[in-house]
Amino acid sequence: MTGSMINVQINEQNRSVPDGLTVGSLRDQERPGADVLVVNGFPCGPDTEVKEGDQVVFIRRGETPKEEELESLMVARHTPGVHSRMKGSAVGVAGLGGLGSNVAVALVRMGIGTLILADFDLVEPSNLNRQQYSIEHIGMPKTDAMTQILLDINPYTRVITHDVSLDRNNIPQIFQNVDVIVECLDRAEAKAMFIQTVLELLPETYIIGASGLAGYGDSNNIQSIRLGEKIFMVGDLVTPAEPGRGLMAPRVGIAAHHQANLVVSLLMDSEKAAL
Repeated sequence: MTGSMINVQINEQNRSVPDGLTVGSLRDQERPGADVLVVNGFPCGPDTEVKEGDQVVFIRRGETPKEEELESLMVARHTPGVHSRMKGSAVGVAGLGGLGSNVAVALVRMGIGTLILADFDLVEPSNLNRQQYSIEHIGMPKTDAMTQILLDINPYTRVITHDVSLDRNNIPQIFQNVDVIVECLDRAEAKAMFIQTVLELLPETYIIGASGLAGYGDSNNIQSIRLGEKIFMVGDLVTPAEPGRGLMAPRVGIAAHHQANLVVSLLMDSEKAAL
């Protein structure tokens, strides 16, 4: 070693370390037992020399990162302002099918602090064509399966589930404390009832619905549209599921991520969302 210091990042934390260290020796100081060594995005061996400006990540395979460590890694990707806003927010998802399961996964990856999920259904084999579930989840309540999936991604997210059929009486109670509600129900009449109930009984809450998602047509036909001060709609608004034109993973996924992106936009700056 030369006695001089260099600046590096270790698991997204800025550090000054002695010049001339190898990745292995730095690992032994910072994360003994780490068996995955990554420098600047590429795996490396323990004899690799650490250089000025390197981004080093140490991982113990199969170990859950501590909450503060996982948060620091997410902050580095999202920026501190975005992450703090996401962490302090609560979002409701009504329905955990093709839309809702994809929305929930996107939001947990964004670091939303609290997710309130509602669905009464079980995971069926036909769900696997577009929903976030796996073979192991077949037969499970969607609320339980989704909780398992989300906590495998971020075990520090608060996930609250309601295994119920939503109606005008329970909607205000279930979603009373959220900032944004994402409507992801299947049937047209259920969608209409849900949106009308939120507008009437939770008038200060943003709601993001969806309509016209079937098939595999032009991706650019899926749009996010602001219909009023508190209500948004995602989809092409005209293409329902019907014989010969089913619900398929790519187009449903596009719509779900429109919805999730709208959630983030509303939480960050509601005035500029989907104008």
